[in-house]
Amino acid sequence: MPRAPLSPAPASPAPVAGSARPERFVFLLLEQFTLIAFAGAVEPLRLANRMAGRTLYEWQVVTETGGPVTASNGVMVQAGAGLAELGRDATIVVVGGLAVKAAITRPILTWLRREARRGLPVGALCTGAQAIAAAGLLDGRRCTIHWENRDGFVEDFPDIELAPNVYVIDRDRFTAAGGAASTDLMLALIARRHGVELANLVADQMIHTSIRSDRDAQRLSIPTRIGIRHPKLAAVIHRMEAAIEDPVSPAVLAEDAGMSTRQLERLFSRYLGRSPKRYYMELRLARARNLLMQTDMSVIEVALACGFTSPSHFSKCYRALYRTTPYRERGASQAAG
Repeated sequence: MPRAPLSPAPASPAPVAGSARPERFVFLLLEQFTLIAFAGAVEPLRLANRMAGRTLYEWQVVTETGGPVTASNGVMVQAGAGLAELGRDATIVVVGGLAVKAAITRPILTWLRREARRGLPVGALCTGAQAIAAAGLLDGRRCTIHWENRDGFVEDFPDIELAPNVYVIDRDRFTAAGGAASTDLMLALIARRHGVELANLVADQMIHTSIRSDRDAQRLSIPTRIGIRHPKLAAVIHRMEAAIEDPVSPAVLAEDAGMSTRQLERLFSRYLGRSPKRYYMELRLARARNLLMQTDMSVIEVALACGFTSPSHFSKCYRALYRTTPYRERGASQAAG
């Protein structure tokens, strides 16, 4: 359900009083970053200045080399600087996207650690969380990352508490799942610093009618995602998604849902056009594909993590769905990175 705005907002801009120095954000764009995540974070800052009638925020774009960087959609962005030492009034925001592991270099990690030691707040958008986690800046803190990258993140950083929320603010660290979640995060930061009224004015300017909080989940509910509102079907799919490594038999799924195996078969055939076994297999293989593309796990480790005890059976099922083998998928992913 859409959330109500933070509070009723006035119809016209209201200047914000005060003469404090502008808050400064430094956006580190990684190669193949997600443009919508970056734009969704910068625009609220621009509009906050406009609605307030004065400069509340300043921002700068940096890259590892100080040169241009290309977004995942091919748009090139020119940086204003490289990895220089920042002032104490700066907040670092790392923006990631595709092939994030290849984009995280030793100089970037060294720079992030150095600036964090100096007391600067550090945040991340989309897969940028992978970078600040690799720098050790999320140890002992909660965070979030785009749901598609969740499996790989958990494998790389099993001790970091990963939340399924659209964004997480934990003391001097903040993370957003990417996409529109970047806007929700920035609206929350604006509200904390300058009040809910200004945040609502910014949201209105962006036609952002449903401001989500840090309690909202990233993904649509299962009924909305599959386009079918059937409580028993949704419950079975939820159980499947939660038991990828140790698959549950259709008989157990049916019994837990309060129906016979034949009824479960008919339910899946009617609404999803496939058997429960086939649907479950596709879920497991989708998880396997994510792990192959996002982690350094061996193919055998991926197979076991997705409930396949036989590597040959895993390879056969993978080829049938994706028309390539897991080994070739891994090779193509590494070449693209």
